[in-house]
Amino acid sequence: MNRISHLRKLRAYEKHTTYSKKGLKPNGGQFLNFDHVKFWVGNAKQAASFYCARMGFEPLGYNGLETGSRCKAAHAIKLNKIIFVFESAYEPDNEEMANHLSRHGDGVRDIAFNVKDIDTIFKIAKCRGAKIIRELWEEKDKYGVVRFATLQTYGDTLHTFIDRTKYNGIFLPGFRKIEGDVIAKLLPPINLNFIDHIVGNQPDQQMEPIAKWYEDLLQFHRFWSVDDSQLHTEFSALRSIVMTNWEETVKMPINEPAFGKKKSQIQEYVEYYGGAGVQHIALNTDDIITAISNLRLRGVEFLSVPDSYYKILRKRLQLSNINVIEDLDILQKLQILIDYDENGYLLQIFTKNMQDRPTFFIEVIQRCNHNGFGAGNFQALFEAIEIEQAKRGNL
Repeated sequence: MNRISHLRKLRAYEKHTTYSKKGLKPNGGQFLNFDHVKFWVGNAKQAASFYCARMGFEPLGYNGLETGSRCKAAHAIKLNKIIFVFESAYEPDNEEMANHLSRHGDGVRDIAFNVKDIDTIFKIAKCRGAKIIRELWEEKDKYGVVRFATLQTYGDTLHTFIDRTKYNGIFLPGFRKIEGDVIAKLLPPINLNFIDHIVGNQPDQQMEPIAKWYEDLLQFHRFWSVDDSQLHTEFSALRSIVMTNWEETVKMPINEPAFGKKKSQIQEYVEYYGGAGVQHIALNTDDIITAISNLRLRGVEFLSVPDSYYKILRKRLQLSNINVIEDLDILQKLQILIDYDENGYLLQIFTKNMQDRPTFFIEVIQRCNHNGFGAGNFQALFEAIEIEQAKRGNL
């Protein structure tokens, strides 16, 4: 049997579907990239400080009582092209935020997109039945004008379209620049560059309707998918469809649980989050070894991978024609996973949950001519998560 046949045989268990046809090009409008991600949290100042200290973000801007915002405080932080915004309420009778926090805990409220021709994108979404949270509006200051529109997607998660072509401020109108923590600057830098993808978990049987929502309302197309016959362990399984815009610069995997002997990590998320929501955000790097080494020095905790994974991996790589440049011993020491196909490979690792509820976490990913989502690592990932679930009594 030749090398390619060996590769196909070894990879048979992780088959996935890649969609080569985008369908019709959208009728106007363009999604450029992820603009920012907004979190609703109990204490925005502390949450922002945590991500600065642990993940290497730097303060970008502040909007609160001192800048004229009477209802809520907002702390924006930035790491290269990644922007997170943390918001919390000032007043005890802010029912919307209070109810959201009571039901979901700290979590992602809004995934904002930087768009071109916001009028067309919003008009199409509205005409096709989108639930509108706020019609087109604009905000301005001395640095220019920003246009917005917000609609609801899965669960209580929102999408805000942002047109900032006529704005030159630090972030958005109302935000005042703030200086970083001197101590945080003494910690090792983190080279995470941009948001690679954002994963949304759904209750059972809701993946297809949500995928269709992105197709119909945002004119996205299917990029990649797997089902529970391909992604499962002895105890649990999932199905996943990756949705993306025409230019494929914004990728949104949609997951749902599948039947298994015990509770899957997707079902655990849905139960603790109180419905559909963002499970994790993947941050892209071009040097994952340095990134993870420094994140560990900063105290970030990652899921553990058994040594048996790397023993099997070495055997598989010997039968493939893939040349992994990184030192496998270092990757094993740092617990970084490797997935590959005939064209290239990716390296990825997942943090433990970023808060007490077993809901939201962060992925760090490095792509080397590989556009997949780590299908070959799902079994190792699931088993690592199931170990943590068992500790919580939720498996």
